[in-house]
Amino acid sequence: MIDLLARRLLFVTGKGGVGKTTVAAALGLLASENGLRTLVCEVEPKGDLSFAFECGPTPFQGRQVARNLVAMSMDTEASLREYLHHVARVPVVGRIGPVARAFDFVATAAPGIREILTIGKLCYEVREDHYDLVVVDAAATGHVVGQLAAPTGINELVRVGVVRSQTDWMLEILRDTRQTGVVLVTTPEEMPVSEAVDLAGRLATETPVHLACVIANRVLPELFGRAEEQVFDVLADSYGTDWLAQRLKAAPAEVASVLGAARLAVTVRRDGSAHLERLREEIGEGAPLLYLPYLFSRAHGMRAIRQVAQSLKEEL
Repeated sequence: MIDLLARRLLFVTGKGGVGKTTVAAALGLLASENGLRTLVCEVEPKGDLSFAFECGPTPFQGRQVARNLVAMSMDTEASLREYLHHVARVPVVGRIGPVARAFDFVATAAPGIREILTIGKLCYEVREDHYDLVVVDAAATGHVVGQLAAPTGINELVRVGVVRSQTDWMLEILRDTRQTGVVLVTTPEEMPVSEAVDLAGRLATETPVHLACVIANRVLPELFGRAEEQVFDVLADSYGTDWLAQRLKAAPAEVASVLGAARLAVTVRRDGSAHLERLREEIGEGAPLLYLPYLFSRAHGMRAIRQVAQSLKEEL
């Protein structure tokens, strides 16, 4: 049992397509319904968050999508503008023009600068206590390590000055296990589990952020037990679909379809269980493993987000 909502900053990541945006949105909704001032931030502004909340665009300034819940999409130029205004005390009017072009040049020459603006914005919201919880729909597994490791890299590169002092306080927040953590989302399939195991190891060795928990999404329920499996086998092999169809007054094709679906459900569930067992063994006791059920209804929008939030509430 863990209390994710006691933290201040959560990065939700995972292989593309495993449902990390849905989980991030559900975490945000659950936190807001528990009375926490919550921000959900989409790092890669593809519109997935607005699709999940069924709202309009989620700008950098934020958009209220529910009580206590604000959604936003990251914009590095806007983040730079905000930094120059609030931290460097530089007056910025309209587009930052030459500064933006200079920033693009520096960002190209010095990897990690763009990531610093992204991570810095999120840490700034925590430091200034604008929200009780910031949930980040972070980059997928291939890029999230670079984002989370950027403050450490810049900190090691720059020994003195304003930039060093900025990364110092960012790292204080990122390293604090009571405040910050990564939520790693996967599904009970071979490739997503393999990427999750690999990412868990890289988070521990290459970033300052610890793994708070792993969430296995789209877990099929156990529809049939061993005894029921044997009944299906006997009916199909000993009696045949024609005999069953006659007894049930149904078409043989319909009976064959039902028996085939039952066997497929058992096979998929059994394969998924094997992958989850491997995930549990590889991750070890370092991070709890939570389960979210497969949604057999609409898998996007506020209805789905509420269903996932309710499942998360039961797990937490």
